Amino acid sequence: MISVYQTQAQQGKKDIREGNSLFRAEKYNDSEIAYRKALDSDMSSIPGSFNLGDALYRQEKFEDAGNHFNTVINNNVNKSTRAQAFHNLGNSLLQSGELEEAIEAYKNALRNVPDDMDTKYNLAYAQNLLQQQQEQQQQDQNQEQDKQEDNQEQQNQEQQQDQQDQQDQQDQQEQQDQKQDSQQQDQDQQQQQQPQEGRISREDAQRLLEALANDEKKVQEKVKEAKAKARKVRVLKDW
Repeated sequence: MISVYQTQAQQGKKDIREGNSLFRAEKYNDSEIAYRKALDSDMSSIPGSFNLGDALYRQEKFEDAGNHFNTVINNNVNKSTRAQAFHNLGNSLLQSGELEEAIEAYKNALRNVPDDMDTKYNLAYAQNLLQQQQEQQQQDQNQEQDKQEDNQEQQNQEQQQDQQDQQDQQDQQEQQDQKQDSQQQDQDQQQQQQPQEGRISREDAQRLLEALANDEKKVQEKVKEAKAKARKVRVLKDW
């Protein structure tokens, strides 16, 4: 069993050396294959996991790369190796746009090796990028709020204009109704002042009745006179 383990370990180291050669030649996909072979031989190989993370990072497979750097971090490694793994993890998170997580990874790297200038630079860069992002988000929120306020103001103005138009229409209708009422009153007053065709006033009717009564009285008197004359004639004729 010891011999088998030693053989696998030696094969794993050979695969790592091959992977490193391919990595330096910028054949990152081939180096990934070599590093995976090394891990197949020895899953606990820290160089295998670390270098595989680097090969994946070069291929812009940032999430997979971060997983392998976390594998290194979670193993019992020295501070220098842990700091390098945190540094590379921070780079993977930075490329994925996870700025707050990247900043925390850089800080963890500096907790292990405080004087690493590359990590300090990347930390400052990520913090500055995060600040710019937050300022842009705030600016976008302000613009969106201004847009909403402008839309609300426009809606209010349109509503006020609609109300004013309705009020103007109502006022015009009331004025038209008042004008029609005034015209109708004038017509009624004129009809009251002018005698209607085919009708006579009460005074004229009274005078007409009195005239008819007088005429009737005169007729009756003439009838009486005629009757009296008639009787006289008859008497004269009776012999």
